[in-house]
Amino acid sequence: MSLFDGKKGLITGVFNEKSIAWAIAEQIMAGGGACGFSFMPDKADDPRQKNFGRLQKLTEGMANAKFLVPMDVTSDQQIADVMARCRQEFGRLDFLLHSIAFAPPEDLKGDTIATSRDGFKLAMEISAYSLLALAKAAQDVLADGASVLTLTYFGGEKCVPGYNIMGVCKAALDSVVKYLAFDLGPRGIRVNALSAGPLQTISGRGAGVDAMLHLYEAMAPLGRNITHEEAGKCGAFLLSEMSSGVTGEILHVDAGYNAMGSPGRMLDRFKGLLGV
Repeated sequence: MSLFDGKKGLITGVFNEKSIAWAIAEQIMAGGGACGFSFMPDKADDPRQKNFGRLQKLTEGMANAKFLVPMDVTSDQQIADVMARCRQEFGRLDFLLHSIAFAPPEDLKGDTIATSRDGFKLAMEISAYSLLALAKAAQDVLADGASVLTLTYFGGEKCVPGYNIMGVCKAALDSVVKYLAFDLGPRGIRVNALSAGPLQTISGRGAGVDAMLHLYEAMAPLGRNITHEEAGKCGAFLLSEMSSGVTGEILHVDAGYNAMGSPGRMLDRFKGLLGV
């Protein structure tokens, strides 16, 4: 019997084949799970409908990809409509993956101190409050014992220059995970976060992932970066019954980078410069 046989859930935030959410969804569907997908709505006057088209191409021919629906998480009505579709299609949800974050580019690229008031509000609403909004709307659809997972990053725990306002949002998201874990705990519903190391994703490129990849490779105990498959497997684990005793946690899959208190082996490269 496969890990997700008979399990049904909602995957949000898949942008393309490099999305961590897609890596997780692939693992789930390969394990027998049925997935519904939500995506950022295209503009009504855009004839290309790019967001829908990308997701449709990814899921084409996959029997376990059951539906694709647009969802703007700043709209409670759109969130409610998606949950109604989930109930119609699945009855109950066994898992829910939240993979949604956004900050206006001008605020994300500037120093944190320069973040605009409106930019802060929007970034926090989409990147952190949206998990609360989804969980609230999903309460009557989530099965007892279901699992909720969001995607975070180490920049919410420590200052990572270049991550800027998104780090502030991830810090809020990490806290939301803990409080939701308490609120939903009486029903056996678990809420966790996956903190992946840098990967080549759309959001990663916006945060200067190329430089981070070199840094992680030099500093991490494993001496390398992680793969999309590794992130996908860890995410699937947290959404499965294999992690039934885990909630309110941030699972780091970053080759051990988060454990380091010094540059580690990277110091060997600079011994001459340091006079050692």
